[in-house]
Amino acid sequence: MQVAGIPVATLAFPKTVRLVSTARLREAVLASLVDTSDELAELAEIEAATSSRLQAQATGISGLAANELVYDVPHAHFINACFAYAKPREPNRFNGANRGAWYSALVVETCLAEISFHMTSFLSHTGVFEAVVEYAEMFSSVSGDFVDLRAVPDHPALDPDKARGYPLGNALADDTRRAGANGIIYPSVRHSGGTCFAVLRPAAVQSVRQGDVYRLVWSGKPTPVIEGPVNAPVV
Repeated sequence: MQVAGIPVATLAFPKTVRLVSTARLREAVLASLVDTSDELAELAEIEAATSSRLQAQATGISGLAANELVYDVPHAHFINACFAYAKPREPNRFNGANRGAWYSALVVETCLAEISFHMTSFLSHTGVFEAVVEYAEMFSSVSGDFVDLRAVPDHPALDPDKARGYPLGNALADDTRRAGANGIIYPSVRHSGGTCFAVLRPAAVQSVRQGDVYRLVWSGKPTPVIEGPVNAPVV
């Protein structure tokens, strides 16, 4: 089987890793604003009016149907949020304005290289390389049919230039979903020798659990100092 001329591999990896900001894993901010469960429920109802994740779970949103999401599994809300919260003005390599994806890698070093690149790019817009951010490992297993770009490492969707690579990657992701595959496995663009996954279906993200925390520190230079694992509390 092929998608857009690229082979499809049936694979199973019991442990992949994704890095997420620790701020996204702490207790919901609404909890600190109320005194009773009734007040929390009222605020949650207000939040639901503007929450892409909650809207997607209730009725679906553009590009994502409610029945595609996952329920009653560990970290279901977090898995769903990864697909519900896309960035209309900042598409990623394999997802666009209307639908997110679960990006992960085989080793944390690949994730750190990817995070460092994108955060440094963000800071470059301000001209000030001063920041301290913490990211937690989120492990998951993935399996099923994946379009295998490891077989074509010079594919134009892997162009390091986002302006050239990302539109082609988004087109490939659309073809991948239409073909019924779970996602794309590909060589990391930012970490030589690394292997990455773009999981395109929420149900394909399995057995999510939390790992260690890493701290990235920019102190005036575009290359961060990476500390970790660090003893940082995460709820």
